[in-house]
Amino acid sequence: MALDSILLQVGGKPVSLLDLLVVAGIFALLLLIAAVILSWRAQAARQDEAAATAQRTAELEYRIAELSGALKGLAEQTHGSQMQLVSTLDERLGQVSERLGLNLIDQAERTGQSLKQLYERLAVIDAAQRNIAALSGEMLTLKDILSNKQARGAYGQARMEAIIRDGLPSNAYVFQGPLSNGTRPDCLVMLPDSTVKLVIDAKFPLEAFNALKAASGEAELRNAESRLKGDVLKHVRDIAEKYLLPGETHESAIMFVPSESIYAELYEKFEDVIQKAHRARVIIASPNVLMLLVQTLQAVFKDARMREQAGLIKVEVSRLLEDVGRLKDRVGDLQKHFASAATDLDKLGVSADKIGRRALRIESLELEEPDAVTAVERPKLVERG
Repeated sequence: MALDSILLQVGGKPVSLLDLLVVAGIFALLLLIAAVILSWRAQAARQDEAAATAQRTAELEYRIAELSGALKGLAEQTHGSQMQLVSTLDERLGQVSERLGLNLIDQAERTGQSLKQLYERLAVIDAAQRNIAALSGEMLTLKDILSNKQARGAYGQARMEAIIRDGLPSNAYVFQGPLSNGTRPDCLVMLPDSTVKLVIDAKFPLEAFNALKAASGEAELRNAESRLKGDVLKHVRDIAEKYLLPGETHESAIMFVPSESIYAELYEKFEDVIQKAHRARVIIASPNVLMLLVQTLQAVFKDARMREQAGLIKVEVSRLLEDVGRLKDRVGDLQKHFASAATDLDKLGVSADKIGRRALRIESLELEEPDAVTAVERPKLVERG
């Protein structure tokens, strides 16, 4: 087919094969131009993207370098702080240990001294308690109980001395002790808490009593009674005149009669003699009455000794309470030292926990991202890229 052959008509105008080929070539050229333009635009876009990628890469490298420098500085600072903290902790722990050791040694010495004093006080109290127990355990034992036999005369004084010895402590009496007027009664009892002495004198009209018991008739009996009455009143007057000294002896004296039967007979038959003896401040005592008097004196001496021991115990208990108070104060001081040391250790624990958490954050890179790069820094990054 020839190129000029008419193929179709468009709008009454004939279109040949050449025209179609020319149109097709123009269309193909346009397509090629469009393809070239699109390719150029794509290449330009890729270049822009590459430039942006290079800029972002430069920025990332700068931030990584900056982050590496910050991490290195932080690591160096943390290492220095950790070394300083370890040194400070070692120093503080050394000081605390030394101070605590000195305080413990001092408190131990003070506590030992207090306990030693406490043991001494307790030993004194134990001794006082033993003395009280010994005094409480002392009982009057009458070894020579006077029988109802009528003849005892010559050793009345010895029986009185036996009763006194059995019932009173040795420092509470004296036999044949002198008075200021030169007389010497059979026994002087030193009363507690007083300067006066109690006089005990043994008198026994042996001949008159024997005559009374031997009397067989009414006349002999009256004569014997009169003689016995006279002898007893003479003894009463002698005791009252010789031994009742104001300010030196007790206002009353004891006349010891060594027979219960004679004592009962005097109270039964010679009441007037008993009354005169009372008015003369002389008390007639039988062995049982003297024993009762000695028991009363023993209770008086015991009470006096117990008051002395009670005073001693009171003083020692007061000292013991003072020692316990000082011990309590020193224990309180020691508790304060322990509390202070515990507070310091708690603070050290808090610091160690903070250091541990910071080390964990560094290890896991859980750091806060720095602020955005300023407008002044970004051009520099672009120039680098």
